Amino acid sequence: MTKRNGSARFWNWMAQRYNRQPIADEASYQKKVELTRAYFRSGMQVLEIGCGTGSTAIEHAPHVRHILATDVSENMLAIGRAKGEQAGIDNVDFQCVSVAGLSVADESMDMVLALNILHLLPDWRQVLLQLYRMLAPGGLLVSSTACLGDMGPMMKVLPRLMKVLPVLPSVAAFSEEELAAAMVEAGFELEQRWLPGRDKAVFIMARKPGPEVN
Repeated sequence: MTKRNGSARFWNWMAQRYNRQPIADEASYQKKVELTRAYFRSGMQVLEIGCGTGSTAIEHAPHVRHILATDVSENMLAIGRAKGEQAGIDNVDFQCVSVAGLSVADESMDMVLALNILHLLPDWRQVLLQLYRMLAPGGLLVSSTACLGDMGPMMKVLPRLMKVLPVLPSVAAFSEEELAAAMVEAGFELEQRWLPGRDKAVFIMARKPGPEVN
């Protein structure tokens, strides 16, 4: 079994439990939604990677033209589709695909959402380059990322422990500074950076140079 298939099986198994869990830090989540929404324009094409059960995509959908919401877990996406139908949302397409398997034209997206996903991708540096290519000039990468490298010695060894079991998702332990530097190296300009508190996910908005999306 490959690690990618093992991750999909894990998240399929977790889907219903994940959907029932309340948001761990509701105040921080709502602030991130608010910060993101300030950049929305009605004609925007948005990509979300690792969308899970689709709650954030559905919340943002009324403010943009279209959202392509992707995840490796079909069970998660099934919940998302049901939520979207119940909410009367018709401009979100849910697609079961890994980031590596995405078929998105270069410079075709105005915004990419990468929320609680980059640290689950062993090739996260390559993913940043991939997302940069997909974004139109002036487009935004919106990310919320657990930087395990800043969260104490136990978190730093977690990736090695999780590699032992192929059914568990991959985890990368990098620091906030490493993440920010990798974004800059990929070509992004950091626009906003907010850490809600100790051992919290860092929220970074990074722009691909060019005129802002109207």
